[in-house]
Amino acid sequence: MTVSKEPLGRRFNRLWAAYTVSAFGTRLAFNALPLTALLVLHAGPTQVAALSAAGAAVGAVAAVPLGPWVEGRRKRPVMIAMDLVRCAAMLSIPAAYALGLLGFAQLLVVSVVVGAADIAFSAASGAFLKSLLPPERLLRANGRLEATTWTTTMLGPPLGGAAVGALGPILTVTVDAVSYLLSALALRAVGSGAARPGGVPGPRTEGASGGGSGQQAADGPDPGGPKPGASGSGGPETSTGPETAKAPARPRTRAADLLTGWRFLLSDPALRPLFLNTVLVNGLIMATEPLLTVLLVDRLGFAPWQYGLAFALPCAGGLIGSRLARPLVARYGRRAVLLTTGTLRVCWLPWLALTGPGVGGFALVVAVELAMICCIGVYNPVLVTYRLDRIPADRVARVLAAWSVTSRAVIATLTALGGLLAAVAGTRTALLAAGLLALTTPLLLIGAGRAVRDAAPAPPPFPGPEVPAR
Repeated sequence: MTVSKEPLGRRFNRLWAAYTVSAFGTRLAFNALPLTALLVLHAGPTQVAALSAAGAAVGAVAAVPLGPWVEGRRKRPVMIAMDLVRCAAMLSIPAAYALGLLGFAQLLVVSVVVGAADIAFSAASGAFLKSLLPPERLLRANGRLEATTWTTTMLGPPLGGAAVGALGPILTVTVDAVSYLLSALALRAVGSGAARPGGVPGPRTEGASGGGSGQQAADGPDPGGPKPGASGSGGPETSTGPETAKAPARPRTRAADLLTGWRFLLSDPALRPLFLNTVLVNGLIMATEPLLTVLLVDRLGFAPWQYGLAFALPCAGGLIGSRLARPLVARYGRRAVLLTTGTLRVCWLPWLALTGPGVGGFALVVAVELAMICCIGVYNPVLVTYRLDRIPADRVARVLAAWSVTSRAVIATLTALGGLLAAVAGTRTALLAAGLLALTTPLLLIGAGRAVRDAAPAPPPFPGPEVPAR
């Protein structure tokens, strides 16, 4: 595949700045809601798991109409609005705490609101990024976002853990809220811009059809123009007129529009195995988070700063992996990279069940997470870029929303099951079960090995009647 070395431009740099400040605030508040439940409300392992599961589950249900809703609106205002919603939701926690009114139910509500806003933001940011850059620059852009993810994850948790140990988790929740506000301000500074040359619509052309806008995101950040010959490139959806021109009519949100995303994912021979594998692996990894929180902080007596450091140090692997993604694809091709790193990233999870107290346990967590995250750091930007190549421009927001909703639903289900298993059989047993199940997930990549091509693919014909992007 062609990878451009041209500059990504001022508008991408501003988008990148918005992502960076939001990501750093979120990583500084690493697992802030579970830690608040554990340290402030003295919740047990079942409640901590329920908090993570409920937020993902109800957030996914609430987000079902958000894909088609986002498709019909300008993407940057949607992103700004979702940042402000998340800011307000997170600020409600320190406000309630100051008034002595904070309870577990409020943490559940905040988790749900933030989860739904996350999905809307991901769908919009993906479409916005695809409209911002030509296809040959997407891998560089996604690699840069992936590197930022791991850099902020490496720096944020130990600083947040120290802050939690000294001042409590409420402070980090407040910082997270402020980071969303700063992200909204940075997104506002991105501006409307102009259409890219060559008939490929730029961000100012975001409209009801989603023409030229679309993104390929990943389990975490997911923010590119349509490929030549791909659906949605050029044609009547291209607009180079002033932004003040009359906007297309906004669509009426229907569940059938989101079903378009699921139908596309499940009918595409290359994306289907990648989709199923990714949502299952992400669900299993995320299901271990509340279990590890309880094991390390409550059972093994790790201090909050040690807990944060145990998850921060391995993120150097993500930074290394994201830097290796482009040269590895250039040398071996993206199919080989996807299959190899997609398999290697699940080989480490079972070892977390052996975590013990003291320096030995700390070293084991760091080593396991480092190996796993290094593989993920390579896999994610390659997957995200391939997904953007594969999805027609007029369906990007709906497909990304379907992907996000499914991922969150799987995370919710597996997290809840993990919490129940931990309550019955113990935390270590639940961690071991998640790790052993993860070892079976490479079987889902067999189909991708046959279907993924190293050349940039044109999307296949869409089966059945197409639901128009109205």
